[in-house]
Amino acid sequence: MCRARAGLEGGSAAAPKRELLPANVVPRHYHVTVEPDFDKLTYNGSVVIDLDVAETSSFISLNTLELEIHGAKLSSGGQVVSATPAISYDENSQVTKFDFDGSHTLEKNSKVQLAIDFTGQLNDKMAGFYRSKYKRPDGTEGILASTQMEPTDARRAFPCFDEPALKAKFTVTLVADKNLTCLSNMDVASETEVQSKITGGTRKAVTFNPSPLMSTYLVAFVVGELNYIESRDFRVPVRVYAPPGHDIEHGRFSVDLAAKTLAFYEKAFGIDFPLPKMDQVAIPDFAQGAMENWGLVTYRVVDLMLDEKASGAATKQRVAEVVQHELAHQWFGNLVTMDWWEGLWLNEGFATWASWYSCNIFYPEWRVWQTYVTDDLQSALSLDSLRSSHPIEVPVGRADEINQIFDAISYSKGSCVLRMISTYLGEEKFLEGVRKYLKKYAYGNTQTSDLWDSLAEVSGKPVHEVMTAWTKSVGYPVLTVTEKEGENAIHVKQNRFLRTGDATPEEDKVLYPVFLGLRTKDGVDETLALKEREKDFPVPSLDFFKLNANHTGIYRTLYTPSRLEKLGQAAKEGLLTTEDRAGMIADAAALSSSGYGKTSGFLNLLKGFDAETEFVVWNEIISRLGSIQAAWLFEDQAVRNGIRAFLRELVSAKAHQLGWEFSDSDGHVEQQFKATLFGSAGLSGDETIISASKEMFAKFIAGDKSAIHPNIRKSVFAIALKYGGKEEYESIIKLYHESTNSDERNTCLRSLGRAKDPELIQRTLSLLLNGEVRDQDIYMPASGLRTHPEGIEALFNWMTENWEELYKRHPPNLPMLPAMVSLLTSGFTKPEQLARVEKFFSDKNTNGYDQSLAQSKDSIRSKISWVERDGQDVADWVKTNGYLE
Repeated sequence: MCRARAGLEGGSAAAPKRELLPANVVPRHYHVTVEPDFDKLTYNGSVVIDLDVAETSSFISLNTLELEIHGAKLSSGGQVVSATPAISYDENSQVTKFDFDGSHTLEKNSKVQLAIDFTGQLNDKMAGFYRSKYKRPDGTEGILASTQMEPTDARRAFPCFDEPALKAKFTVTLVADKNLTCLSNMDVASETEVQSKITGGTRKAVTFNPSPLMSTYLVAFVVGELNYIESRDFRVPVRVYAPPGHDIEHGRFSVDLAAKTLAFYEKAFGIDFPLPKMDQVAIPDFAQGAMENWGLVTYRVVDLMLDEKASGAATKQRVAEVVQHELAHQWFGNLVTMDWWEGLWLNEGFATWASWYSCNIFYPEWRVWQTYVTDDLQSALSLDSLRSSHPIEVPVGRADEINQIFDAISYSKGSCVLRMISTYLGEEKFLEGVRKYLKKYAYGNTQTSDLWDSLAEVSGKPVHEVMTAWTKSVGYPVLTVTEKEGENAIHVKQNRFLRTGDATPEEDKVLYPVFLGLRTKDGVDETLALKEREKDFPVPSLDFFKLNANHTGIYRTLYTPSRLEKLGQAAKEGLLTTEDRAGMIADAAALSSSGYGKTSGFLNLLKGFDAETEFVVWNEIISRLGSIQAAWLFEDQAVRNGIRAFLRELVSAKAHQLGWEFSDSDGHVEQQFKATLFGSAGLSGDETIISASKEMFAKFIAGDKSAIHPNIRKSVFAIALKYGGKEEYESIIKLYHESTNSDERNTCLRSLGRAKDPELIQRTLSLLLNGEVRDQDIYMPASGLRTHPEGIEALFNWMTENWEELYKRHPPNLPMLPAMVSLLTSGFTKPEQLARVEKFFSDKNTNGYDQSLAQSKDSIRSKISWVERDGQDVADWVKTNGYLE
């Protein structure tokens, strides 16, 4: 699954033992039949499950959720042996029990068949078998039905053994009107006419071929009006489907990329894609970014459909990344599956790594490994610097805990661990081990140790010894580097890094095997490793050295102020790669914010980067200054203005030098570079850019759609709202309702919160629950409100007033509530604000969002301690450097 980009942290800590079904029977095959009723928003269903009896018993327990069971029959040897089992339901464990006591005994080693008739709701929760609305070209509204089973919602679609290790084969039959498209994981086996139990008339029954062995969370089916385009560039047909109202040609980029990516992955992973087709479907209502259902990947519209004329370079890269992520899952996750959810990182870390790996080969000019350092690596290091983070392999027991681990640890830190091990083993050896692992466990389930075994076998290296601490332990180290003058040596010591800078001896017991990646003028030495608390290492010369070359290691490096100054000089002399420079800035920022240095020292370091030429380095500079602004958001206005003036001074000259005109000759990275500098300069008060933005916006709203290039649409809208008023706000709301471009509509939503007028803030907040915005998108208008103090206060007040409705609409067993809790609370920066958060939740049941709440509070605490420590330091720096107005 690809996460939606909410721009938030999330996660979970250790939890109790797994809640598993009884092991007395084992499913081997399901025949699932469903017939949706689009008028009543329900569906009729039946499932016939072939079972092996593993223990003599008299009952069968399986998972169901919000299904009405009408009856069940047990057959053995083709004969019905019980037609009236006692049926009971445990709501807490989501288990329905069929008890045959007195009517039939299930004998060990026998085979039986359980047939269940049921009905379900075509719900609006984007989980299980649910409904999604779309607009047809004539303006009428249509409904399609789609599925989202991961992690534990197959039980909401049909009765099943809803655990990843209980793989079975699936045959699906969909009954629907003849004009509707029916899709499932496999290709069509037959299509017949049947008498509908719902309409009484004739409908079609589409039966699909049996699937390979797979987990319940990968089962998928879609019924609705759909158009498609196809590529035959791969061995099997590859299609993109979308509902009417979407230009199907906007799927062209994704369908062509998918065909090429499948062929590439077959070669890289050494195993053919085993299904007879690959469908990708744009679903208008979709909680995540995409879902890797085997042979039938479902997506948010914006993550699959790309209008290259109306979308910028960043959107194109996001679509490519999501498509390649989901297709990597066809091997990692689908063919070979974790045995339980604590192994989620095996799915998500691998798919994330593979998407970067393939993207780099397909689009070398995008330089994605540079972006990786400021994207996935920093995302992982940020969340994992909180006390309330969790290990990559995190024990989870209950369904409501599982959603919380689809976070930056499973995805980003997981992929960082794989990048680190691939650097350690060498890319070819790493891929050889991956191929061995996939072949050995195809159609089966694994644990992390199985991967380490395969990698160790092909490389002969102690992979278990090196990697276990990284996946089993929470957090990562900071390496403190001191120089041994006259010895050409350095002393390196590791300690647990926490954002609050206050790790206790209890929290600092883990010793990580750390690859030093020592860069000197002689090149990079990848063989050096720190496995103990501290150690001396020789270096060719103390003139120039840097640890963590290209930032493939998962740690921060603390240098002395004089060494950091020398590294700043080395950056100017071209001795550091782009990744080194971006990573060095990220480390220096994180260390100053947690008390390892002064924030003023970091600001001085940035002054030396005014001649920097690379996009990712500038992106990191802007991001880190944004973190300072966020922490100082409730501080003295004059100091806040001074930080903003420094940012403007840094970026404006470069923004004007590059300009904001775009041509076909601009490279992919150059387009993003221009856009980022333009937005940063404008939002920090560059009058020329503000006035250019207002002019572009006025022309655009008057009907000249070419007035704003898609690369800077986000910035122009934000600037128009920040420095505008009600008129601009109304224009953007109108565009949101009238636009048919998902990317443009999302940009409208994300920018609305920039408006600070109290009446407009309330208008923005009203969008979260009034039905104007799809449930999947409510975080977007809220995110804009986090850019100013008035918005952050308003978000929290709105949450306290609307909590019951928010909780009802987005229950804790679905992914939106944890994200919203973080978004609505974590903008605070003061002790009294933290106290308000703690008081509000003190009497609430926090199951399902407890970890995102804990992380939000940790994030607030880190800002409180940072400002208390460096508030005066920053105020003095701003004054001394002439940035006070």
